[in-house]
Amino acid sequence: MSAIYDRVALIGLGLIAGSMARAMREKGLAREIVGHARSAETRATAAEIGLVDRVFETAAEAVAGADLVVLAVPVGAMGDVAAEIAPHLAPGATVTDVGSVKQAVVQAVAPHLPDGVHFIPGHPLAGTEHSGPRSGFASLFQNRWWLFTPTEGCDPLALERLQDLVRRFGAKTERMDAAHHDLVLAVTSHTPHLIAYTMVGVADHLKRVTESEVVEYSAAGFRDFTRIAASDPTMWRDVFLQNKDAVLDILGRFTEELFVLQRAIRMGDGQHLFDYFTRTRAIRRGIIEAGQDTAAPDFGRSQPGPGEG
Repeated sequence: MSAIYDRVALIGLGLIAGSMARAMREKGLAREIVGHARSAETRATAAEIGLVDRVFETAAEAVAGADLVVLAVPVGAMGDVAAEIAPHLAPGATVTDVGSVKQAVVQAVAPHLPDGVHFIPGHPLAGTEHSGPRSGFASLFQNRWWLFTPTEGCDPLALERLQDLVRRFGAKTERMDAAHHDLVLAVTSHTPHLIAYTMVGVADHLKRVTESEVVEYSAAGFRDFTRIAASDPTMWRDVFLQNKDAVLDILGRFTEELFVLQRAIRMGDGQHLFDYFTRTRAIRRGIIEAGQDTAAPDFGRSQPGPGEG
């Protein structure tokens, strides 16, 4: 299989970038893969395990001569990184990102990039609760969606080339407007994560009252909440701050639904509860039928695998 890019620079060497590196190496999709991470410890680990061909101390050094640059840093850091690398980008290079928010990334990154560089914001809907350079694996993107939110005037050949790369990872691609992306992700990922963090926080408070019972007797529902709430805190802090309008909108709708269910329970309205749960159960079946999860009792999560992002 022929390489799609000559040199790929990964800025940030965590789960997503590490999985990209492994997939590119496994399938021969890049002639050279280089990387940079802010943490010296992360850089040392990446070099030790051979995650990339070369590790650089600065992002500016890493992007020199690269025809694809991937920004795999927290959303809140995107603007500063873009400003640092902009003078060192090769003419005709493509810059993409893997952030969970798109409007804020476009606003932070686009103003810094020079003419002749193709900026194509992206977001792979894949991940696990693990992070760091050792956490990646080549099959992470298999059968997962990779969303792109190309800006006005985006070069169609650069976009198709990038889509070809991630399709070779096994991902499915879709294009959408950045604002629509942020609303969709507020429903499917961001608000559920906030609810999971909240429920685990409530349980932690109860644990202090009931000693170890909350942890010892955790049922499957709470275990799933803790899996989601174990995700990287820096990343999720930035997601909520950068997509606050959409998250607050969906959180308000969630609160309204919760009040309706509270009233049904208080009034003993079993029919309302049954009908509501029947409708929501159908959504779960649709997710399984779409191949985005499995009906196995452990949801296939006994091994590292894709999660929400």
